[in-house]
Amino acid sequence: MLNSLYGVHPEELAKFLAAYFPAYRCKQLLHWIYSRYVFDPGQMSDLPADFKDFLTGGFDLGMPSIKQKLSSADGSVKCRLSLADSAQIELVLMPEAKKLTLCVSSQVGCSRGCSFCATGSMKLRRNLEVHEIVQQILLAAAESDKPITNLVFMGMGEPLDNLDNVLYAVRLIQDASTLAFSPRRTTISTCGIVPGIRRFADSGVKAKLAVSLNSARDEVRSELMPVNARYPLQDLKSALLYFLQKSRFRVTLEYILIPGVNMSDADLKALRKFCGDLSCKINFIPYNSVPFLSYRAPSPTEIEAFMQKAQSLPQAVTLRRSRGSDVCGACGQLVVNDIKNKPEVHHEPDRKHRPTPVRR
Repeated sequence: MLNSLYGVHPEELAKFLAAYFPAYRCKQLLHWIYSRYVFDPGQMSDLPADFKDFLTGGFDLGMPSIKQKLSSADGSVKCRLSLADSAQIELVLMPEAKKLTLCVSSQVGCSRGCSFCATGSMKLRRNLEVHEIVQQILLAAAESDKPITNLVFMGMGEPLDNLDNVLYAVRLIQDASTLAFSPRRTTISTCGIVPGIRRFADSGVKAKLAVSLNSARDEVRSELMPVNARYPLQDLKSALLYFLQKSRFRVTLEYILIPGVNMSDADLKALRKFCGDLSCKINFIPYNSVPFLSYRAPSPTEIEAFMQKAQSLPQAVTLRRSRGSDVCGACGQLVVNDIKNKPEVHHEPDRKHRPTPVRR
């Protein structure tokens, strides 16, 4: 089976191609893919026929197909992609003022089972490979008439359960010869996988960290997020302090507002205590209703009352209005129910995975 061209780091690709062609051929190829978003060598007009034949014979050049594209009233676009094995994932493009944010998936499904999240109902089907992560970004860029300014790993799956592939993909798209994507505009999210946070901190990859916190009370958080039973708040806090020692970026804490669950005075008091010595900002996000889940979205009055009290927190706080909710593209709403793949029986990423070109 041929390796996908889109999962090979440009430095590795250049070394491989240099044995057969002049160095500038690799630069031309990368320009077509990452600047012009052309993925068919037949359409790369300045490449010679022997180089095109070499590419088609030595690499998998296929791209996922877009099975569904839904446009929201707020300008967001949700795309459902079908991968080579017919597994399906979703990505979301979210415009706001001068920004265009792409929400990327890292797994088919998710094993973490957060009670408020639709994706968890799929269970875990498999991790995405490096090329499947990069392909989402390339397809979204090709579909959009504006450049993508921000990248968030907040789509389907738990990114830190697929950390090796996520970090490799981030290194690839941050390279100067590909998308040169800015670290300060790249965010990797987690539900709180403590070993993964520490590995991310030690990796040397420059990107921001967002944590889906949702409660600073262990008993409440454990009800919402089963991960808290394994990595409770004290352990999470320790990992975040470790990350902050290694990173120049402050951490973002994401907090879904669910009436009757995590919006009381006691919840705010616990949040204030948890965040006291953290360099962080807090994004409050009103819960987005999911038809088959029992929680309800907060009313405008409930949101306003909570946010008035939240202003007393010492950290910067924002109210993030989810985008794309009318096409089920908002936070916690991504789900594909018609996938026939069998769930994986393990959660850990394959640490041996490193994509390399296939030599002829």
